[in-house]
Amino acid sequence: MTIADTLRKKLDSAFEPAALEVVDESHLHAGHIGARPEGETHFRVTLVSSAFSGLGRVQRHRLVHEVLAAELRDHVHALALVLRAPEEQR
Repeated sequence: MTIADTLRKKLDSAFEPAALEVVDESHLHAGHIGARPEGETHFRVTLVSSAFSGLGRVQRHRLVHEVLAAELRDHVHALALVLRAPEEQR
């Protein structure tokens, strides 16, 4: 299972999202600090979940970081997050 698959699985289980997109952007960071030749170090996640209703930006980010703590500690160097409640969906 790839890191991206693991991120998807954990986020899907924790947040039951209305929408979830996990994009590996590692190729955009080749040669940068934290990048590995095999990739899977830099990700962009867009997640829409009712779990975010009534929460501020920092609270939402903390929830995601808690769920992905092991990956952030061991594999993922950078994680860009777009987190919305369903009523904020564009």
